[in-house]
Amino acid sequence: MDLSVVVVSYNTCRLLDDCLRSLYAAAPPPGGMEVIVVDNASADGSVAMVRERYPAVRLIADEVNRGYSAANNRGSAVATGDYLLFLNSDTVVGGDALARPVAHMRANPDIGALTVRLVYPNGERDPDNHRGFPTPWNAFCHFTLLSRLFPHSPRFNGYFRSYEDFSQVHPVPVIAGSYMLMPRALDRQLGGWDETYFFYGEDIDYCYRIQAAGRPIIYYPLVEVVHYKGASSGLRKESADIARPPKATRVKVAEESVRAMRVFYGKFYRDKYPRVVTAFVLAGIQARGWLRILKHRLSP
Repeated sequence: MDLSVVVVSYNTCRLLDDCLRSLYAAAPPPGGMEVIVVDNASADGSVAMVRERYPAVRLIADEVNRGYSAANNRGSAVATGDYLLFLNSDTVVGGDALARPVAHMRANPDIGALTVRLVYPNGERDPDNHRGFPTPWNAFCHFTLLSRLFPHSPRFNGYFRSYEDFSQVHPVPVIAGSYMLMPRALDRQLGGWDETYFFYGEDIDYCYRIQAAGRPIIYYPLVEVVHYKGASSGLRKESADIARPPKATRVKVAEESVRAMRVFYGKFYRDKYPRVVTAFVLAGIQARGWLRILKHRLSP
């Protein structure tokens, strides 16, 4: 089998339905595909919907939400395809969004991971699917808005890298877990997703390890996938009108996003930079975290 699609679900029943419908309407790779849904203890009828409408789906219904990384690992553990596509439940794929990327991977076996052009429902490109690593300098330029002042400068816009040609296939340091295609053998080799992360940061971590293994990551904009961003977390304005998780969920996810930044920095960067830089970065993470958490604690 060519492809195993792993979709993690958490209280996104309507969007999950749209996602699965689009997957089965898309042209499959020549060797066929399987779809695996891992549900993280949804309470909105997602499990019943999948069982009723998509009997071909291999469904793993967890009774406890162990997080995004753990769910991806549960899905990949039962996958049989040569390639794994980790796909968010809040996406809708086009007709060629499976077969063409898989064909490109087969033609270029050195590739470690690949993503496509993710766009919001209004057609705007999702910038989080084309990034550099959050080094102290990249993060400083991003949060001080230097990157916006110099959007075409590799020196100042190393985070979103908006100076690159988004119409051409090219390597990129970081892609989002919203659409991440990779060889199943490489996933096994690297030990899968780091389950230290609950939600947020896990895709940056995985991209770092893929490239550390000497495998490039490719941005393949020749096909598009619609992304209703942040439906499970409730932290994004792009999906606020279709998914509004309870306040407790939004606060927990905000807290986890801050913890993820600390975990990533401690794992990969703490020993690379002087202590004063580390102290500055961790203070910035904490300050940004307080603001993000406070925003959701005060919201309705």
